[in-house]
This record gives sequence, C-alpha cells and structure tokens, in this order.
Amino acid sequence: MRWDNLTEGPTDAALFGAETVTTRTFDTPEFRGVTFHEIRARSIVNRVPGASRMPFEWTVNPYRGCTHACVYCFARKTHSYLDLDTGLDFDSQIVVKINAPELLRRQLAARRWSGDHIAMGTNVDCYQRAEGRYRLMPGIIAALRDHANPFSILTKGTLILRDLDLLREAAAVTEVGISVSVGFTDQALWRTVEPGTPSPQRRLDVVRTLSEHGIDCGVLMAPVIPFLGDSPAALRATVRAIAEAGAGSVTPLVLHLRPGAREWFMAWLAEHHPHLVRRYERLYADGAYAPTWYQRRITGQVHELAEEFGIGPAARGAARRISPAPEPTPVPEVAPTQLTLL
Repeated sequence: MRWDNLTEGPTDAALFGAETVTTRTFDTPEFRGVTFHEIRARSIVNRVPGASRMPFEWTVNPYRGCTHACVYCFARKTHSYLDLDTGLDFDSQIVVKINAPELLRRQLAARRWSGDHIAMGTNVDCYQRAEGRYRLMPGIIAALRDHANPFSILTKGTLILRDLDLLREAAAVTEVGISVSVGFTDQALWRTVEPGTPSPQRRLDVVRTLSEHGIDCGVLMAPVIPFLGDSPAALRATVRAIAEAGAGSVTPLVLHLRPGAREWFMAWLAEHHPHLVRRYERLYADGAYAPTWYQRRITGQVHELAEEFGIGPAARGAARRISPAPEPTPVPEVAPTQLTLL
C-alpha cells in the first residue's frame, strides 16, 4: 500500500508514513469483515482544491473509507490513492486518524490559523459506525468550541446525538451548521443503495431531536437518484417527511457519478435495475453530472414542495446560537480497545 504517499487529494502533501500504521481487525458482530488502519496523521485541517465546487475552503476528515457502503459515494476514488479498490475496500478498509483531536487543537492554536469555517462529513461520514468505537468527534468538537471556530457537519449517522451537549456548547460561542443527508424515504431503495446507514426515518428523527434542542438542522436531500427516487410522488413524500421532522431547510442534490463511484454504482444498477443501464448511460454521457436541464427540474420541484410544506433551501452560513451557554462537557478518556455497540 502507498501509505508513504497517502494524500487527501492528488496534489496534497503526504499525511503519514508506513511506519505509523497499525492495522486491527475486530471479530465482533458490528465490525465483522472490517479492517481498521490506525494512523497518526501529520495534518488534519485540509484545504479544498480551488477547482472544487464545494462552498467551503477547509475540511477535517478523521476517517477514510466508510462502512455506510453507499454505492454512489463520490469519495470512493480517494481509496485508489492507497492502492485499495474503490468498491469493497472502500466499505471495509477504514483508515482512522487516531490523533485527530489533539492535532486539530494544535492547528487551531497556531498563529497562522485565521479561524475560517471548517466543514466535516464532506468526504466520508465522521459519524459512521467506527466513530462508536474511536470517539474522535467529541475531542474535535471540543477543540472547535474552545477556539470558537465556526464549523459544519454533514452526516447520515444517528451517533451525532451522543454529542448533543457539545454541539449546544459550541453553538453558544460560534456558528454551527448541522445537515443530515436524506435523499429519499423509500425503504426498499434504502436497503440496497445505502446498506450500512441508519434508515431515512431514523435520520429524520435526528433532525427532529436536534431541532427540539434548539440546534438548527437542515436536510441535504441527496442524492436524488434518477428513475428510482425522482418521481413526483417520491419527491413529495420525501419533502413532506423532512418538513414533518422540523428541518429548517431542504436542499436537493442530484446524484453525480465521479470515477470510482461510477463503476461501482453502474455495477449495482446492472444487478438490481438492468433495464435502467442504458438510460443512465445516456443521462450521464457527458460526465459525472446529470444534464443541467434535469438538475433544474428536480431543484424546481423540490423548492415548490418545500414552499408548500413551509421550508426552503439552506442559506449559506446559516447557523443558530444557543444562550445562555451551558457548562462545558468534559471529553472522557476512552481506552483504545473499548467497543461500542450501535
């Protein structure tokens, strides 16, 4: 494996060397078949490439690979930088940056750091099942809270509720944006296309709980999957459920198929919906993104439904402050071999 050349992107500097990697496999039901590569990273705050479409400049990613196993995940390509495949390896070979909290705290304290917004969950989910064991996020959120550094989290994981008190404390001193990803509510589609994730309803329960505790939470309606989750009835059911969960906003995003994800998704499509293969080949003939006309149609439909149900698209940088500030929650020390059943 090219651990010495591991990068967050093709142009970034190496993050750690092979001598820092400890590989562990745990024979427990929740992690059976999963291998963890524990590493001590050299850097944890990563600059987003200038050519990226992302509306933020800095990210923190404590994990690489994801047991959510979403067949469409655009981050699959990053596993090829490790000489791992973008299919099963991405789902089961998980890189864990065990020093992420301490490294982030050190980088936030550096004079050169200007306190810019940091986005999390934008590559792989920081609240995937591995977080139940490694508990990196409490230390990360505490560091951001203590430096009053604005941040956002995007997740499909229900484990974020474990850190509710820390999120409230952070929101009292800085801008905090939370988004939960729910692209559809169809149970059959969920079980095949997002097999390692909590159900859409459980994710919407997260939205409801966060909102009830005063933390503004939006929904990224992603991905809207062509010909499987884009019918008027499916869109209406999803937006209605999002509104009923108390989401502050809904923002649709049509499925995009980058190299690495495209091959894996098309193989899944050929197995489960072979009659759609040719339609996808035509729809995505020009690249990773669906045609502009299609994206605009979906966006328009979702925005009309959102208005009908009393919600709208997310405002960039929107966050809610909570006051008065609660007493800080200490971050518990956790032995590195402790397991948490989710």
